[in-house]
Amino acid sequence: MQQLGYFGIALLMFLDNVFPPIPSELIMPAAGFTAAQGELSIIGVIIAGSCGSILAAIMLYWIGRLLHEDRLTTWLEHHGKWLFLKPEDLKKANAWFNQHGRKIVFFGRMIPAVRSIISIPAGMSRMPFSLFLLYTSLGTIIWTTLLGLAGYYLGNNIEKFSHWLSGIGNVVVVVLVIAGGFAIRRYYKHKNHKATGHSDKSKNASA
Repeated sequence: MQQLGYFGIALLMFLDNVFPPIPSELIMPAAGFTAAQGELSIIGVIIAGSCGSILAAIMLYWIGRLLHEDRLTTWLEHHGKWLFLKPEDLKKANAWFNQHGRKIVFFGRMIPAVRSIISIPAGMSRMPFSLFLLYTSLGTIIWTTLLGLAGYYLGNNIEKFSHWLSGIGNVVVVVLVIAGGFAIRRYYKHKNHKATGHSDKSKNASA
């Protein structure tokens, strides 16, 4: 975040909406944490994050407004994997919009995966751009502010959180070891079952 600055924060938040695997839940707290160290301004962090997210939403809105659903579906079938999106994701977004109406544009800005694609059905339905921009901006500013302030608070209370996180880290290690044990046990159980089944088939074939 120190190297990227405000432009980098805006770019990452833009990509968060277009490329779902880059989550704002990591970007904004990290930026807020950096601001707490005095490297950036928390107000600047919130503005940069909001601008990047809003610009991406506007782009997706006009894609939905200008392109027909069939054409978008065909494009996703061939190229959607690069954005981790499938035609089914577009269908779900349309269903969300039809079920919840325009309010999903506001609340969807705070829901992972939904915010990445909900702007498209808003454009397809010809939702007035001014209303779309209002709902999107309000939802985005609230979400980026909450995430940025969370990181900022963490940065100002690092000693308290480092002690808390060390305890969490120990729990995570134990959980991973247990999960690994179950995975290994399941693997060998499946392997033995497969070998037994193959042996039975061989005996039946010989008979």
